[in-house]
This record gives sequence, structure tokens and C-alpha cells, in this order.
Amino acid sequence: MSSGVEPTDRRTSLRAVAHPLRLRMLSLLTGAAMSAAEVARELDITHANASYHLRQLHAAGLLVVAEEESIRGGHAKRYRHHPMVEQLPRPADPHSRHSLLVAVADELVRRASAQVVTPERRQHLTDAELWVDPEIWAEVVLTVHAASERLHEAARPPRTPRTVRTSATIALFEMDADAR
Repeated sequence: MSSGVEPTDRRTSLRAVAHPLRLRMLSLLTGAAMSAAEVARELDITHANASYHLRQLHAAGLLVVAEEESIRGGHAKRYRHHPMVEQLPRPADPHSRHSLLVAVADELVRRASAQVVTPERRQHLTDAELWVDPEIWAEVVLTVHAASERLHEAARPPRTPRTVRTSATIALFEMDADAR
């Protein structure tokens, strides 16, 4: 049965991620393959809503079907997101770029509201607009990329014993030297 969604171009991927719920799904599906029913329970949404958004993400090429299982005469797909294999789209047009950034910023605000702030909790926040040597910049980008890969490789299913729920939002980019 067709989802009614066909992948067409970069805009399809962009539309898929420029939605706060879909960003949450991508994050959730990094740690484990999950069915629509499991995603719905974890995110406290309806099964129909979860199925719809999962089909959109799959059609955009951002999810893979990790497995299929027979359940009570039907088939349930379990989806997985592999963030290092398929990177999120980089929109070229300003409106699309703005929409994606707003969705990411909204997700950061949602996650930060669940932040546990105590002296013994490890955390780091950096916000900087700097001028650095190109060699240093390249080194930092590679280091952060490696740290991001490490986090994604270590991701486990939600609520796995002896794990902590974490948030990582990383944005590194070169800026126009003349932009104000």
C-alpha cells in the first residue's frame, strides 16, 4: 500500500524535518528501530499521527525500514534513522533555511525546559561568533563531527536501564565575512 507520498527533491526532505514532531521522531529513532505504535506511546501522540509523520520521513529518505513483523494478521514496520548516513538537507533558499532553523530552535527550547540543572550534572553550552584560523576551524568541525558520531553510535532505546536522557544540538557553520 502506498503512503501517498513520493520523494521528489531536497524540498521533500526539508519539509519533512521542518516540523517539531518530526525532529523529535528522528532523534528518537536514532537510538532504536521503532514501530508507529511505539513512537506514538513514547511521544504521547495518536497512532495515526505517528504513522502519518513516519511515512513523511520515510518518503523523504530520512528513515529506513529496519524490519517488518507480522502482528495479528497485519504488518508493522519498524523505522530507524541513521543520521551519519543521510544528513539533514541543507536548504539553499532563505525561506526554507529559516523554516528549518525555527523548527530546530523550537526543539531546543522544548528540550531545555526538561533540563536538569544541578552542579553535578555534566553540561556545556557555547554560543559564539568568532574569527579563527581556517586550520583551527577545520579541526574543530572534525572534532565536533566525531563527537556527534560517537553520541549517535551510543544511542539506546528510550528508557534503557542505566542510561541518561540527553540533548545535543550542534550548529557549526562559516558566516559571510561581510554580513552584519
